[in-house]
Amino acid sequence: MAKDLDKTCIESIRRMDFDWMAQQEACGKGPILALMHVAKKKAWKPKVLDYRNSGDTSGDTSRGVVGYTAIAFVEQGDAAAKPEGAAQGKLTPQDKEFLLKLARRTVEQSVRGEGAPELEEADVPERLRAPGACFVTLTKAGRLRGCIGHIFPREPLYKSVIDNATRAALSDFRFSSVKQEELKDIEIEVSILTIPRPLEVESPGQLLDKLRPKVDGVVLQVGEHGATYLPQVWEQIPRAEDFLGHLAEKAGLAADAWRDPKARILTYQVEAFHEGRASEK
Repeated sequence: MAKDLDKTCIESIRRMDFDWMAQQEACGKGPILALMHVAKKKAWKPKVLDYRNSGDTSGDTSRGVVGYTAIAFVEQGDAAAKPEGAAQGKLTPQDKEFLLKLARRTVEQSVRGEGAPELEEADVPERLRAPGACFVTLTKAGRLRGCIGHIFPREPLYKSVIDNATRAALSDFRFSSVKQEELKDIEIEVSILTIPRPLEVESPGQLLDKLRPKVDGVVLQVGEHGATYLPQVWEQIPRAEDFLGHLAEKAGLAADAWRDPKARILTYQVEAFHEGRASEK
């Protein structure tokens, strides 16, 4: 979870989101915000150069770690400042079809022991090469058969689909690996996530009021424990209090842990599309 929190902070700088950055826990937050304001006036573009944490050097991650990142602000004309093409705005029907076919090919090859697909970047639509977070969900006869994903962007979107399709088929600890004879019955859904943002509330009651069923995906973090539910889960658990209770239990906590004053709630939205229905959403 420490890396996820660091990436949230880094994303707020990369996207020049002042309100979001103001809610982060970074040391030197004031100077960072001041530099961001200067960068906005100068039309400089942020570029992440590197990210590490203290565990990377010491090798000891059993204790709390401190994150470090290097971000440069460059002029718009600089060749290093690349446009954020990918997960900005709605995907086209062609983008969705590409990702669904890629997920299908990945699941089938992984289950058959052939390894993940290898793509030439030139064959991937440009917007799908930019960092993006996604979940890949497998169902069989309408029942969950595997669901794995990334909450925060960590690699190009198309690679995230490959990684999570592989893991959903073979590595979801709740299920046995998908077998070859099941492939014809497996249906695939891909969910593209927006960047999770902290939901600021002053009480459990206000939290219940602010959550938007069927719209918000929710990340719950309490200490070292954390879990998420996609917005689709509201279909099975429509009552907000029950939704949060089940989410807390998924994180290995008591059902009422979301009421803890130290609990941290982040919300996100998804663009979800299913095989055979990619052009309908």
